[in-house]
Amino acid sequence: MTAGATDAPRRLRFALVAHDDKKAEMTEWVARHVERLSRCDLVATGTTGARVAQRCPQLAPLRLKSGPLGGDQQIGAMIAEGRIDALFFFVDPLSPHPHDVDVKALMRVALVYDVPLALSVATAEFVIAGMIAGPISPGGPE
Repeated sequence: MTAGATDAPRRLRFALVAHDDKKAEMTEWVARHVERLSRCDLVATGTTGARVAQRCPQLAPLRLKSGPLGGDQQIGAMIAEGRIDALFFFVDPLSPHPHDVDVKALMRVALVYDVPLALSVATAEFVIAGMIAGPISPGGPE
């Protein structure tokens, strides 16, 4: 390293996943935190990423495959490689999911690698507040 040079801090990378009945909730949560999230790199499963990009085009998350088509495993691999700093996975516990095995595997890998895992808006609020300093957006949960 040359004299006076400093390493820029690495941007945090967050993964966004939402079951079908939670995609609207995810996009609204992201919109409330667009300022904070704009300082991060975002990765999302296919449809969730499309919905986030449509609602908040300035964020432009990297879109992977749809969850049931391998997107969950792609994010799991990124976690195992140390390339994801937190997983925001808004789960719908009241609907059956044919790819439930993939969902459980993704949550398991996040736990194994000790990656913060937010399964609901309430938890997501704590995770983002703990990881990214900045003003809390109005309109959050009361």
